[in-house]
Amino acid sequence: MARYDEGFKRQVVQDYLAGIGGYRALGAKYGIDQAMVRLWVDKYRQHGDAGLRRKSSHYSAQFKLSVLQQMWQEELSYRQVVTMFDLRGGTGVISGWERLYHQGGLDALQPKPRGRPKKMKPPKPTEAVAQQATDTRTAHELRQENEYLRAEVAYLKKLDALVRAKKLAAQPKRKPSSN
Repeated sequence: MARYDEGFKRQVVQDYLAGIGGYRALGAKYGIDQAMVRLWVDKYRQHGDAGLRRKSSHYSAQFKLSVLQQMWQEELSYRQVVTMFDLRGGTGVISGWERLYHQGGLDALQPKPRGRPKKMKPPKPTEAVAQQATDTRTAHELRQENEYLRAEVAYLKKLDALVRAKKLAAQPKRKPSSN
């Protein structure tokens, strides 16, 4: 969909209000759809110059619900609602809100995050973080751990020596061959 600047919209609206032509004639003259001319004129009548300016289109779920409720209570058309609330995106936005509300209630009207989701995973703890954890131990704790590890190594060496001695004792003794 083409974007039109505010000056162009104002010119089309002024031509309509001056009686130069109707929606269809002005649409043909400027090469735009007659519904666009009608929308601009309606917005200008409702909101003045502000209705022709661009604005952001982020609406809260509560705002969307209040718009829908007013539309249902006053039996307004989508076009009337768009004009009344100066909503961006046209009548398709309102029909989308209504469909979402009927499918999922107020939660479905919550704004969705825009753009591509980030694919970065949270960083894994690095060695620096692990090093900081060990640095917080006191010198006494480190000496105790060192003493424990030395005892463990000595125990394993002694166990290995006993297992080897037992294997040697279990082997039958060979006689030297006399060749």
